[in-house]
Formats: sequence, structure tokens, C-alpha cells
Amino acid sequence: MNAVLAVARQLAGGIAIVANAVGTLMVLLLVAVVNYDATARSLFDAPFHGAVEVVQFSMVLIVFLQLPDVCRVDRLTRSDGLLTVAGRRHPRLVRAARRVIDAVSALFMALIAVALWPEFVEMYASNDYFGVPGVFTAPWWPLKLTIFASATLCALLFLLKALDPMAAPRHQARPRTASAPARDAGADG
Repeated sequence: MNAVLAVARQLAGGIAIVANAVGTLMVLLLVAVVNYDATARSLFDAPFHGAVEVVQFSMVLIVFLQLPDVCRVDRLTRSDGLLTVAGRRHPRLVRAARRVIDAVSALFMALIAVALWPEFVEMYASNDYFGVPGVFTAPWWPLKLTIFASATLCALLFLLKALDPMAAPRHQARPRTASAPARDAGADG
């Protein structure tokens, strides 16, 4: 079972890293679009008419392309100060609490994916688009598909963390130095 979890974690992590890299490339593309629009507007009085739509579309894509890797490396914004402090005295309790948090996070991400799937199917079938007709339009479905895939991958990553039998506390207490007095050597852990 541990080998299956390790392979799944490695595969999901690799996909998250690739998605993060694609998100980074999207940032560079966005910089190019904005610079092109500003230059064309200033020098040639010929702005890129779809710049606003491309920026809006790209921002959502970037966030959801990079979200799985953020989850993978535990950089998702959250408040875990209590767990960090409690981890020094009760590492097993904190480990269990983190597993519960990861399991609940997996559930919420799965619910997002389940809610988004019908929207993706509807947008794909109807070929619904955003933008201004005759100026610039693009279909909605790639955005919905990206959000669905991101939420699904995040759910898998959180589930793998919750199931990991070797999960260590993410924020280890700092090692004691020779000058620091030892406190409560009988703490559980």
C-alpha cells in the first residue's frame, strides 16, 4: 500500500509541477500581451482590442494552474499557528489534526470539482464564449476544464497527504542547542 501511495504521490506531484510551469509560462505570455498592448497603443495608436479579456482569462488560468503545486509544497495560505505551537508538546496530536485538515481539504476540493464538471460540459456543448463579439471572443470551456482539473488534482494531493502513514509534522520544533534548557522531557511524541 505504501508503494502505491508513493507512486501516486510522485505522479500527482509531477503533474502539479508541470501545471505550475505552464502557469509560469502564462505569466510570461501575459507580460508580453500587456507590453504589446501598451507599446501598440502608445506608438501606433493601435491597441490590442482583446487585452482586457486575455488578462481576465489568463489570471484565472494562472491561479488554477499553480494551485496544485502550492498544495503539494504546503504553501497554501492558512493559519496554523496553534498547530505549530502545539506540535512542540504534542506532535502525535498535531499529526492527527493535520490529517483531518488534509482530509477535509480533499473533500472540499472534490466538491468543487464535482460542481464544476456539469458547467464544463455545458460550456463545451454550447460553445459559450466571453468577450465582445466582432472585437475579441474566446470560449469559456478551457477555463472551466482547467479549474476542474486543478480542483481534482488538489483533492488527490490532499487525500494522499491524509493517507500518508509516514507523515511527519510539517513544522518541526527547532532543535535545542546546548545553551537552551531542556523542558518537559516527558511530553508525548
